[in-house]
Amino acid sequence: MQTHEIRRRFLDHFVKAGHTEVPSASLILDDPNLLFVNAGMVQFVPYFLGQQTPPFNTATSVQKCVRTLDIENVGITTRHNTFFQMAGNFSFGDYFKREAINFAWSLLTNPIDDGGYGFDPERLWVTVYLDDDEAQDIWHKEIGIPNERIQRRGMADNYWSMGIPGPCGPCSEIYYDRGPEYGKDGGPEADEDRYLEIWNLVFMQNERGEGVGKDNFEVLGPLPKKNIDTGMGVERVAFLLQGVDNVYETDLVRPVITKAEQLTGRRYAAGGPEGGADDIRFRVIADHARTAAMLIADGVNPGNEGRGYVLRRLLRRIVRSARLLGAEGATMSEFMAVVRDEMSPSYPELKTDYKRIENVAVGEETAFLRTLASGSKMFESEADEVKAAGKKVFGGSEAFVLHDTYGFPIDLTLEMAAEAGLSVDEDGFRSLMAEQRARAKADAQARKHGHTDLMVYKDLLDRGPTEFTGFAELNTEAKIIGLIKDGQKVPAASVGEQVEVILDRSPLYAEAGGQIADTGMITANGVRLKVDDVQKIAKKLWVHKVTVEEGLIAEGDEVLAQVDAQWRHGATQGHSGTHMVHAALRQVLGPNAVQAGSLNKPGYLRFDFNWQGGLSEQTRHEIEDVANAAVSADYQVNTFVTDLPKAKEMGAMALFGENYGDEVRVVEIGGPFSMELCGGTHVAHSSQIGPITLLGESSVGSGVRRVEAFVGLDSVRYLAKERALLQGLASTLKVPTEDVPGRVENLVERLKVAERELEQSRAAAVLASAGSLADAAHRIGDVLLVAEKAPAGVGAGDLRTLATDVRGRLAQQAAVVALFGDDDGKVPFVVATTDGAREHGIKAGELVKAVAPAIGGRGGGKPDMAQGSGTDASGIEAAIAALRAALAEGSA
Repeated sequence: MQTHEIRRRFLDHFVKAGHTEVPSASLILDDPNLLFVNAGMVQFVPYFLGQQTPPFNTATSVQKCVRTLDIENVGITTRHNTFFQMAGNFSFGDYFKREAINFAWSLLTNPIDDGGYGFDPERLWVTVYLDDDEAQDIWHKEIGIPNERIQRRGMADNYWSMGIPGPCGPCSEIYYDRGPEYGKDGGPEADEDRYLEIWNLVFMQNERGEGVGKDNFEVLGPLPKKNIDTGMGVERVAFLLQGVDNVYETDLVRPVITKAEQLTGRRYAAGGPEGGADDIRFRVIADHARTAAMLIADGVNPGNEGRGYVLRRLLRRIVRSARLLGAEGATMSEFMAVVRDEMSPSYPELKTDYKRIENVAVGEETAFLRTLASGSKMFESEADEVKAAGKKVFGGSEAFVLHDTYGFPIDLTLEMAAEAGLSVDEDGFRSLMAEQRARAKADAQARKHGHTDLMVYKDLLDRGPTEFTGFAELNTEAKIIGLIKDGQKVPAASVGEQVEVILDRSPLYAEAGGQIADTGMITANGVRLKVDDVQKIAKKLWVHKVTVEEGLIAEGDEVLAQVDAQWRHGATQGHSGTHMVHAALRQVLGPNAVQAGSLNKPGYLRFDFNWQGGLSEQTRHEIEDVANAAVSADYQVNTFVTDLPKAKEMGAMALFGENYGDEVRVVEIGGPFSMELCGGTHVAHSSQIGPITLLGESSVGSGVRRVEAFVGLDSVRYLAKERALLQGLASTLKVPTEDVPGRVENLVERLKVAERELEQSRAAAVLASAGSLADAAHRIGDVLLVAEKAPAGVGAGDLRTLATDVRGRLAQQAAVVALFGDDDGKVPFVVATTDGAREHGIKAGELVKAVAPAIGGRGGGKPDMAQGSGTDASGIEAAIAALRAALAEGSA
């Protein structure tokens, strides 16, 4: 049975049983506890926690999930995957254990012709929590499973919680016996490779207290309502029903491995054991390609932190694995195309948005291939030093730097070291990795907090959404329905207090979609509240953060909410200007220049978009011209509400990674010129935006560029300043304004010529001192030593050249040259040795360690040349003395 069919049967089974089918949420949710959605129940958390009242009593979904905690184990075993699909059915105070168990059992065991999966009931085992007699009885007495195939397990295995205070409860897991060839008898307790878990039924009936781990917490008591949360692993069911050994052999994943075989000429040991290095690399490619495509589709771009770093790491592991398998050149486009073809029947966005997905992935591959080149140079330099020192082990700290700075996985470093005849201090490397993970874990724990913060808003959310009137008016009569201070409800607030005010109606825009919140006032008789910020809770409750400037306010008061009209006018200019720039980018660059983020406020906009490489000055001018032509055309701005499929059919642009409801608001400017899904405020006609002036363009990450612009009066003021600057230059240079660029270019060229001449003179003067320095050499034992403070004006860049020249003059003798500079508070130094000195066992890199402490510095290098820098010029004489002592000791 194909994986797409497995998904469809699951959803059909529960829809027929009265469940509401809920689409998968994006892999990115606005949840401080989660990097990515990692379980099927995540989008339903507010319902389970009682923070919001669910719009349905029962639901079913197939949720896309990503887990990356064990990323290093992906490929090493066949059990670890970063992307997976979790099918689930959920009850919010409706049915409980009996129904949940029967629903799962009937789907698993019903014949295929009747819509089931056709599993042999005799090969299914279940586990229940230690004291869950009710579940045991249902499985045995009603379903008919023999007691010997029902095992009781403790909290670590069969008791679920979110890891923080909140709902919890016992669970019952369903396992499939793969047969004696996969392990020993005895059920899940004996061998969880042979007995594979395919479904987990969570009976969410209790509340847990504080604690750490899966079983170190107190169960406080029963929840007001009993809930059901289940999860069936789609990929696990797929490989069982398809008669293969693991997910890598299934219909959606194996084609990626096949493509990797074609590109590398190597072969994957299909159906075999976990395999060797090549098999691991094939699995890494297959797993990570799928995950990367899904993450990019949901709006993640490669970066250096958070989600972006995870994506970057996945893509680089693909590149590295393909390289180690023997692939030459780029491969990412090929892998992404296979993922698109295999996964798009369930996730059509992979096809409709493929060009952007491909561009992001290929862009990161291109960048990493360059990184590999620079990292390889660092490796070669370090490896040369190790071998020159007569050692055989590449340092763990150096391996960690390669990993952390250049993205080198340890196995790539191991391979390169082996080629160089070296081993690697893996223990040292893994120790540093463990320290990094511990820091990351501590940071994540510090950020982690319970979901109970939103409980204070639950009653208000249950009353329905705030009515936003700001599209039609700037002043609205409203009623205070809630006051919150420091996370607690309060009945009233007085002068000087800062509180959150929740109104039943509001014209003030709450920050969203890149547009920052409105400012304004809330007033009544003798009452004046300054609105500092407006935010949304659960996307439907407007929370006004205010300072009470006059009077006393209380829940139930009638007030007048007012938007600062000047602020709103500027905000609409900025937001509509963003749409103009987006449309202009797509017109000039093509449809792959897709929004990756934005910020707009009065007079200013910032727009991030997916694109590889910088924009030329000519391209920027063209984008600016197209946007301003649309402004000048005085297009009418139309807004309307429709359903999401209709909006997409009309060609409306959506923000990647954003979760939209069934109904969406479309903002259309100039018909086909610009049409986007947007909940922001806008001008009525494009001419009201005023001139748009692009300020510049820059990179904000791999494959993501940023443009910034002024609009309206801010644009006029900016251009006036630029004009004044140009006129000032023209006056100073005594040329017409149109001749200023040529005149400045001429002056710059003349300055460059003068600087080159000065540099040549200075270099000649520096080298002229080489002879006198060489003549000043004095003998220490069998070695000549030149140890001097360099002439004034010799910086770090010249010091090495001078030392090399002095050494050349003493090349026929055993000599050491040590020169120290004093460059604006820094003390650069260089130590060089001749062949004769090295024959006496004298190495520059070791001498550096002897002199560096005296000047508060450090350094290193090779036996023939080493250098470093210090911070204490007063220690130069002491450093020279230390050098003499080191040479004298060596001669003795």
